Amino acid sequence: MAAPLVLGVLVAVTVRAVLYRSSLAAFISDRVEVSSPLSAWKRVVEGLSLLDLGVSPYSGDIFHETPLIIYLFHFLIEYAELVFMITDVLTAVALYLAIQDFNKVVFKKQKLLIELDKYAADVAELIRTPIEMHYIPLKVALFYLLNPYTVMSCVAKSTCAINNTIIAFFFLATMKGSAFLSAIFLALATYQSLYPLTLFAPALLYLLQRQFIPVKLKSKGFWIYTTQYAALYLCSLVVIICLSFFLLSSWDFIPSVYGFILSVPDLTPNIGLFWYFFAEMFEHFSLFFVCVFQINVFFYTIPLAVKLKEHPIFFMFVQIAIISIFKSYPTVGDIALYMAFLPVWSHLYRFLRNIFILSCMLIVCSLLFPVLWHLWIYAGSANSNFYYAITLTFNVGQVESDLQPSMEISTAARVEHGLGSQELVHTMKAVLWRQNPVCEALL
Repeated sequence: MAAPLVLGVLVAVTVRAVLYRSSLAAFISDRVEVSSPLSAWKRVVEGLSLLDLGVSPYSGDIFHETPLIIYLFHFLIEYAELVFMITDVLTAVALYLAIQDFNKVVFKKQKLLIELDKYAADVAELIRTPIEMHYIPLKVALFYLLNPYTVMSCVAKSTCAINNTIIAFFFLATMKGSAFLSAIFLALATYQSLYPLTLFAPALLYLLQRQFIPVKLKSKGFWIYTTQYAALYLCSLVVIICLSFFLLSSWDFIPSVYGFILSVPDLTPNIGLFWYFFAEMFEHFSLFFVCVFQINVFFYTIPLAVKLKEHPIFFMFVQIAIISIFKSYPTVGDIALYMAFLPVWSHLYRFLRNIFILSCMLIVCSLLFPVLWHLWIYAGSANSNFYYAITLTFNVGQVESDLQPSMEISTAARVEHGLGSQELVHTMKAVLWRQNPVCEALL
């Protein structure tokens, strides 16, 4: 499996290197779908210029990245292209390793349920075989590396790529069962863009499962472990924020980064839902609806935690998708991260409806973004309504493509209920336990 992954990495790096040297690099960097006021490379360069002049990069209204990012590129500015290519590769490798561990957990769970004769007779098609599961980590890694959204984000040098790397390592640490590293990477992700705070719940649920601690409010073990994980997370976050203060000797970054994310003062068009809505709104209603829009990102966490507490990894996928759709300044790089997880639930594709229409919707919208932008900004033959209409269509397609697997995961849960027939059990034992290297690798 290592050889195909290495080949995929070489192809991905080659594509990025060629695009960096082409005339398309400048065009991609200026696209509002790829770079936002938070993640645009031009703003990072501007912040670095201010820092070199001895002026706080947060003194104006240009730079809104975190202090750790600006100090990272203060030393690596000449190797920026290499840094972004490495971050993409690290993200893909982290996802690959994490999904490998996830497959092992799923396979062992299936083995146990088969031995206990817990499978219902009508759910054989939902049971994943070793051959199917063997290639899923590679598909996930390649889905991320070769996704056009990821490539464009890397070529534009959008700092969203760094956020994705941190989230990928958080996911890997969680899958490995390391509460300490999981809390640190979650704190880093929250420090970078605030919204990953919602990933606390699925990570905690998965870690509780690994420790065989029941998710019950009356359970003492549940509260002890939750308190420990929350303390690790909060302490890590405090340390990172204090480190930022010592680097800048100022707290200016807090309103410039987090205040900017929450108050949404820059209404530059993007693929999100905020900009047009607040551009058309009366000023005295703005604060109320900003609060409503921001709460929307966090609102789904509790009901999803109740509904998907037995499926914390799928819960994590849904939360990442919600963040990428409803955050204040989304880019295509955010979408690329959750799209990489789609092969993990490929066994549910047969239950999805209108998958061809949804795929065409996302592809066509992606192609129409620059067309309608040109008609609006340069040709003057369209207006902002055209661009926002395609933005709404694109987000509706995302919501629908994420909602359908969420509904069908309950179908997959039927695997764990009911009594299976002896014929089914013997058949699945033969499938799962035939002597082959794939089966041995999963065990």
